[in-house]
Amino acid sequence: MRIIQVNKFHYLRGGAEKYYLTVSKALEKNGHQVANFSMEHPRNQESSWSKYFISRLSFSHLRLRDIIKIPRRIIYSREARVNFEKLVEDFKPDIVHLHNIYHHISPSILPVAKKAGAKIVMTLHDYKLVCPNYQMYSRGRTIWDACGSRFYRCATKKYFKDSYIQSFLVSLEYLIHHYFLNIYDKNIDLYIAPSHFMKKVCVRFGIPEEKIEVLHNFIEDDEIVKEAKPGDYWLYFGRLSNEKGINDLITAYGKTEQNTKLKIVGEGPEKDKLKQMVKEANLEDKIEFTGVLYDNDLKQVIAGSQAVIMPSVWPENMPFSLIEALGNGKPVIAARTGGLPELIEPKKNGLLFKAGDTDDLANKLREFEKLDKQQLSNNALESARELGLKDHMKKLEGLYKKL
Repeated sequence: MRIIQVNKFHYLRGGAEKYYLTVSKALEKNGHQVANFSMEHPRNQESSWSKYFISRLSFSHLRLRDIIKIPRRIIYSREARVNFEKLVEDFKPDIVHLHNIYHHISPSILPVAKKAGAKIVMTLHDYKLVCPNYQMYSRGRTIWDACGSRFYRCATKKYFKDSYIQSFLVSLEYLIHHYFLNIYDKNIDLYIAPSHFMKKVCVRFGIPEEKIEVLHNFIEDDEIVKEAKPGDYWLYFGRLSNEKGINDLITAYGKTEQNTKLKIVGEGPEKDKLKQMVKEANLEDKIEFTGVLYDNDLKQVIAGSQAVIMPSVWPENMPFSLIEALGNGKPVIAARTGGLPELIEPKKNGLLFKAGDTDDLANKLREFEKLDKQQLSNNALESARELGLKDHMKKLEGLYKKL
């Protein structure tokens, strides 16, 4: 098959990019012809298709000319449509697989693919299609009240980055794309949800159930360790931001009064507050902030842990960090939110607790110490083997062929 993979970033930035880049390479390895469509960026991986990429637009470092073109870029990018038309004409795809296209690329490319006769697939890496605030979370709670037909509340309540202007822009974008143009529903043939929770949310807010297939994220087969070995400390790794619930983890850990240390790996806007919280609780000798770690350094710190803790208070979709922990033979103590409970079977490969409940989390930390850690680690590894990239690609290619 001839497949175009589309994502606004062509370098490793987050979970969506990990999926997009890995799947692109895996499809080529399996004998398919793959083209990429993305945005120019100095960090981009090399691509023979970069001549079709659109100009860079950064929302973090805005120049005057960027501010002027932001609204039309978000709503309907003519540049993306023109460049994509050239790619489609030259490549003649059977399948166009979309990932994150919002803001930087826009859905202006969808009618182009449809007109060319290609089938269009979109992986739902976040909640953007049903809520202007892609996390569906703001100010400490899940914002069900700003999804679907009540999208306008994102603007009136400043649910996007606590800004009236930015919240208005993303709400306007939602209004035009879903109510005036109906551009997604008219053009997309299949949505792929990385979790059953994501599918449930999307169906609740209007996407037809029959157009959504659930396909969990993956771990590359060679990254699954051969043997599970329990370590000797608790571990959190990821972004240090409010929605991740790390403050709850620190509070719960303090309540356990145990000697097992806790390592917190990552960077983010909450780092200074969290370190101050640890200091005030007199836990500096028990909780270590390592900063951000990559590649082998991260693998080593995961390998040395006895369990990975995921205390998220927002509805996580299906984070790669969850699957990576299992693939390293690490049981996961996770909040019962979003898609996290779908891979965790209590007392088999981890434990679940009520999101935001520090007493419940503290109890689970105590309970874990009484369980057979080796058996939990073995079970974690076994569950990861069912999420290998090879099996994922078989299922994905099966969906392509079905279309």
